[in-house]
Amino acid sequence: MVSYSFILINCILLLCPLILIQAQQPYIRKLTTNCGIRNASTSVLGYACNGVNQTCQAYLTFRSKPPYNTVVSISNLLNANITHLSQLNSVSQDHTFGTGEIVLVPTRCLCLGQFYQANATYLVRSGETPFLIANDTFEGLSTCHAIQNERNNLTSNIYTGSRLIVPLRCACPTEKQAAAGVKYLLSYLITWGQTVSGISAIFGVDTGLTLEANELSESDYNIFPFTTLLVPLSDPPSRLQTIAPPPPPQPSLSSPPDTSGKDHKWVYMLVGVLGGVALTFAIGLCAFWFCIRKQKKTSLPMVSSASQSFEAVEKPVDKKLDVDDDSEFMESLSNIAQSLKVYKFEELKLATHDFSSECLIKGSVYQGTINGDLVAVKKMHGDVSNEIRLLNTIHHHNIIHLTGVCFSEGHWYLVYDFADNGPLSDWIYYNALNSNKLLDWMQRIQIALDVANGLDYLHSYTTPPYVYKNLESSNILLDDDFRAKITNFDLARSAEGQFALTRHIVGTRGYMSPEYLENGLISTKLDVYGFGVLLLEIVTGILVSDHYEKVNKNLSEVLHDVLEEDDIDRNEKLNDFIDQRLQGNYPPQLAMSLVKLIDGCLDQDPSARPDMSEVSQCLSRILITSQARDLSPTISVQGR
Repeated sequence: MVSYSFILINCILLLCPLILIQAQQPYIRKLTTNCGIRNASTSVLGYACNGVNQTCQAYLTFRSKPPYNTVVSISNLLNANITHLSQLNSVSQDHTFGTGEIVLVPTRCLCLGQFYQANATYLVRSGETPFLIANDTFEGLSTCHAIQNERNNLTSNIYTGSRLIVPLRCACPTEKQAAAGVKYLLSYLITWGQTVSGISAIFGVDTGLTLEANELSESDYNIFPFTTLLVPLSDPPSRLQTIAPPPPPQPSLSSPPDTSGKDHKWVYMLVGVLGGVALTFAIGLCAFWFCIRKQKKTSLPMVSSASQSFEAVEKPVDKKLDVDDDSEFMESLSNIAQSLKVYKFEELKLATHDFSSECLIKGSVYQGTINGDLVAVKKMHGDVSNEIRLLNTIHHHNIIHLTGVCFSEGHWYLVYDFADNGPLSDWIYYNALNSNKLLDWMQRIQIALDVANGLDYLHSYTTPPYVYKNLESSNILLDDDFRAKITNFDLARSAEGQFALTRHIVGTRGYMSPEYLENGLISTKLDVYGFGVLLLEIVTGILVSDHYEKVNKNLSEVLHDVLEEDDIDRNEKLNDFIDQRLQGNYPPQLAMSLVKLIDGCLDQDPSARPDMSEVSQCLSRILITSQARDLSPTISVQGR
C-alpha cells in the first residue's frame, strides 16, 4: 500500500507542471480594495507564471489623464518604448491624448519568481500610499499588494522622494491558449459599466475565450473597475479597435437638395478645364525656376578622409555656401525647415553674450539662453541641409531636439535643446578633475538602453532607414535625469537596401566596424558595432583606445578572459573587467549578460551581429531584472 501511495504521489508531482500550464489566470475581483490581505489570491500579487514562455510580448491599456496624457509621459510612467507606443497608437511621439482616451501600451512581460510582471519605477510624492499609486496613478495596472510585496526586504512604509518598483500586471499565453492561436494577452483596464462581452467585442474576441482566460463562467461574469481583464489576442491590438465609431449622421432638416446642377453641368466642365490649364502652367513655371536655380548653385566637393587616430574626423569644405541674399536664403530654408524657428543672428549673439569664451562648451558649441531657457548653439559651415532635414523629420525622446536655425556670413548656427549633464564622456571615464562624477549600475544600463532605442528608431522607423555612423561617448548627451540624447548627425546617411558602399571613410576610428574601414560597407550593422564599443566603455570605464593597446585588431579579444567557460576565476576576472568604481554594486550574472551582448555586437561578421531592436530588448530585460533585485544604490553624484 505504501509503495502504491508513493507511486501515486510521484505521478501527481510529475503531472502538476502540466496541469499548471493548462490553467488560466484567476480574475482578481474586489481583492484590490483590501491591502491588508496579501496572500488571499495569487492574482493580487500578479498573474502566475503558467505560460509556455518565461518572457513574451504583451499589451496593456491605459486611460489618458493629466499629467499622463502624452506619448512621452505615458511611456515614462509605464517604462514603455516610446517609438513602439507611438507606432502602436498611430500617433507622433509628441502627441497629446484626450482625457479618458484608451492608450495601447506594448510591454515585455517577464516571469520573475512566481509571477509575470513588467516593472515600472515611480517616485513617491507627498501623501501617496501604495493603494493610491496602484489604483489612481497606475489605474489598476498594479495592486497595493504587489507593490508592498516588492518591498519585502525594505521599510514597511513608503516615504516621499523614495523610488518604488511597480509591478505591472501582464501574462503570457498558456499552452492551451497557444494551441488555440492565441499569441498575446492584453491586460485591459476595466472602467464603470463594462462587461466581459463588451470588452471582448472591442477586440473581436469570442467572449468564451475571455471568460476562460480569467477563470470566469457565464454564470459568474461580474467584473469591477480598477481591475484588469486578460483579453486573448491572435494579432497585436489596433488603435482602431479602441476608438468608438462616430454616431450616424442626423438627417438634414434643411431644404430639399437642389437638382438644378444637372442643367449646369457644362459650367463645371469649363471650370475643370480652366483649372487644369492653370495647374499645368504653374508646374511648368516652377520647373523652369528650379532649373535656373540649380545652374546658379555652387556644388560642394565631397572630401574623403580616413582617420588614423581615435579622434573624430570632420569633413573640410573648400568653399562657403553661396547665398546671394537673405530672401533667397529664406526661400531655400523653407523647403527643409518648415517647422523650425529661423533665428536672427543678433538673437543668438545676445543669447551667447556675443559667442564669448565663457559660453563656449566645447569645439564650436556654445551655451545660450533664449526666453529664459537654456539652449546649445552649434556653429557650422558647409552644406548642413542633410542634418537639418533629418532632425526636422524625426522625433524621438532619445535623439536631440533641433529647435531652430540661423545663417549669417557663410556660417550655419543650429539651436538645440540643452542637456544639463553634458556628454557621457564626462561621466564614464575616471578623471581626477571629475572624480565626483560617477554613474551607478542602473544609470549606465538606462543610458545604454536609451542609446539603443534611439538607434533602433533610426534603423527601423525612419523611411529610408538611417545609419548614424558617428557613435562615440562625446556624442551622447545626458539631460537632468541622466537620460541619453544622441546628437551630432552630420555624418548620418540613409542606407537603402541592406548594404551601401562609400569611399569616404569618416568617423572615429575606434568605433568604426572592420567592414567599413576595409571596404567602405555601410549598413545598420555599422552602428551595432559602434554601440558594442560604446557599451564596452560604459561597462569598463576605459577608453576604447586603451582597450586597443591590449589587442592587435579584434576588439572582442578584450572579452576572452571573462567569457572563458568553466573558469573558476570568472568572478574575479569579471571584477577586474568591470569599472573598479562599481565594485560590489553590480549583479555579476547580469554583468555577464552584458559582456555577451558586447561580444555579439563586436562580431567581425556584420550579419552575425544582432539588430538594434534585439539589443534594446536584451538591455530592457537586464534593466527590469536589475530594478527587481533593487541592487542599485541611490544616485551617487556629488556636487550636483
